[in-house]
Amino acid sequence: MARSESESLLEIGQLLKVTRKGRQLTQEQVADMAGISRPRYREIEAGSSSARTTTLINIGRALGLELMLIPQAMVPAVGVLLRPHDDVDDLPAFMAHPDGDENV
Repeated sequence: MARSESESLLEIGQLLKVTRKGRQLTQEQVADMAGISRPRYREIEAGSSSARTTTLINIGRALGLELMLIPQAMVPAVGVLLRPHDDVDDLPAFMAHPDGDENV
């Protein structure tokens, strides 16, 4: 079943918020790195406003994310790969630094 636009905006906003907090950044810092105002970033993160693709790319890169288009049929498989795992021995293959140390 397809998600509504408002559900998609909320989902994107939640991803941005979780990632920002995980990187211990403020909304102001992300907005500055993405080249937008803090109020504009706040609206996008809250899911109350849509953003142009270039804005999402800039926000994503500020947060260490990359925007990627994938075929809809692959969404479930990608979702499984991105799902948090409790078992450290069963981490997704794409994790470059499973221990969280980016300086390795």
